[in-house]
Amino acid sequence: MTLPKLRSEIDAIDDEILRALAKRADLAQKIAVAKKAENTTRFHAPERERAVIERLYAKGAGAFPREAIRVVFREIMSACLQLQTQMHVAYLGPEGTFTQMAARQAFGLAARYREVATIDGVFDAVARGDAAYGVVPLENSTEGAVSFTADALVETEIKICQELVMPIEHCLLSQAGSLSNVARVYSHPQALAQCRGWLAKNLPAAQIVQSSSTAAAVIEAKSDEKNAAIASRLAGELYGLPALCREIQDQVSNATRFVVLANEDAPPTGDDKTSIAFGTRDEEGALRKVLSIFEAHAISLSRIESRPNKSEAWRYVFLTDFAGHRGDARVAAALAQLAQVSSELRVLGSYPRFRLPEKT
Repeated sequence: MTLPKLRSEIDAIDDEILRALAKRADLAQKIAVAKKAENTTRFHAPERERAVIERLYAKGAGAFPREAIRVVFREIMSACLQLQTQMHVAYLGPEGTFTQMAARQAFGLAARYREVATIDGVFDAVARGDAAYGVVPLENSTEGAVSFTADALVETEIKICQELVMPIEHCLLSQAGSLSNVARVYSHPQALAQCRGWLAKNLPAAQIVQSSSTAAAVIEAKSDEKNAAIASRLAGELYGLPALCREIQDQVSNATRFVVLANEDAPPTGDDKTSIAFGTRDEEGALRKVLSIFEAHAISLSRIESRPNKSEAWRYVFLTDFAGHRGDARVAAALAQLAQVSSELRVLGSYPRFRLPEKT
């Protein structure tokens, strides 16, 4: 076949794809009408989206790259969701942060995004209804919990409705030309901590300056050729700051767990996780009593940490993640018992457990 003929066939296939997208969009709008008739406010269904994408990934499309299937259908579903509801998503900005990358992974490019300067600001945007969802970092595999997020979850009524884990690759971005010319390094405290060993070895004399986010660090670093920022490669591309060094994180497998915030958590899927915050009474064996309840109900804990109780000095609140949904019978029974032996108890959310995408 001649080149013009082949191109003509591709054009015809592209037209078919457009017609199929139009049909899908029509169905998405009909689904929106059906949801409104049922008085549901939940238009975003992350577990349904994940199942659809994984089914199509497993099915494959001949020579078409499998990973591209995920990307293409992530954006198709994002666009169709916007036909159902004009969804705004707040994230810790400015543009180019790892949190923005996580938000796009969760909601695609078609969502309407709002940059927020602080983690507390993301919670506030969701609470006031300025955004239907918010995306914030919760914990890092190297440095542990993000304290601002943990405290805001305890202090507000906002719920976790989704989680996702994203590998984090840090770059040293600078116009310095060489490490010997770098005098100051800017970044978010978490990013600085994740690169602590590398900085001590390669830039022991550099001044370390904390920024509100990794993207904000890039903006600050651009003001002087002796400045550098620790941030993503994307942030460097967005703000025109070249990468002096790549993959400078101390742990190769460095990853951050992000959570999606909403005014209500997610319905059960059969493979869920629940996060709670509880306080213990001032008595002997108080924590042991709480933990024994999980054991009695065969509930597996995946994380537990303590945070200072902001209303009373030298008292602590424990944040815990465990398998199961608060609507499950055994989880509900355990929570009822916990309420009886705890000084305080709050369910921070039940949501689908994140699973790494399957590979063939």
